[in-house]
Amino acid sequence: MEKTEISAVLTRTVVSEFLGTLLLVFFAVGSAVLAGEYIGTFGIALAFGFTMVALAYALGPISGCHFNPAVTLGMLLARRISLRTATEYWIAQVVGAIAGAALLFLVAKQIPGLQTHDSFGTNGWGDRSAVHLNLGGAFVAEILMTFLLVYVWLSVTHKVAVIGFNGMAIGLALAAVHLIGVPLDGTSVNPARSIGPALFAGGAAITQLWLFIVAPLIGAAIAAVVHQITHPPHEPVLVADEAMPHEPATGPDDGP
Repeated sequence: MEKTEISAVLTRTVVSEFLGTLLLVFFAVGSAVLAGEYIGTFGIALAFGFTMVALAYALGPISGCHFNPAVTLGMLLARRISLRTATEYWIAQVVGAIAGAALLFLVAKQIPGLQTHDSFGTNGWGDRSAVHLNLGGAFVAEILMTFLLVYVWLSVTHKVAVIGFNGMAIGLALAAVHLIGVPLDGTSVNPARSIGPALFAGGAAITQLWLFIVAPLIGAAIAAVVHQITHPPHEPVLVADEAMPHEPATGPDDGP
């Protein structure tokens, strides 16, 4: 492939990551900011899942629709992408999240009485958690929830592209972690998703932000390691039948 063709492909993938992260933040985080009191935790979880599924079908074949630095880290550790590609994705994702949060902030400010300071769909623990989850609980929860998301992501994709029904599994996993995580800490599992809104919320959303960057990355790294064990490269995927002992079938009249 010529250099101009490679450059065009890289441009498409980076723009896709930027656009996808922007839309994920605006619509999914926006469901919590603009409609949370009407749709509740279940509605917010569905908004994240549905948005992810839609974007997976739209952009999955182009960039793999990561829209999440933790997913990109998992792909990097699984040796499916290079460090340069991962870096480009990370930059596009964070910038896209900030742009999406900026647009959401603009809309939110047009709603009289809507509180954005120290909230705005951000993540938190202690008195910023609906159930007053402490720091340690939030840290463990984010590791486990991100582990599930990234493990599923690595398991349903063969390399980078998300095609066919892969997006459905990814969207369901994202919805599932939000069902349990929204009451706990608002659910991050995505450092970019946390960074964008926090910059506009200010206050404790900024001081607590570190956890929602570090914990998801740890969860992603663990998922990549475990995936290498359960799904080793160049090994058959369908091993359940092979693991069963091959014994001849016996009828009801056959003796011992």
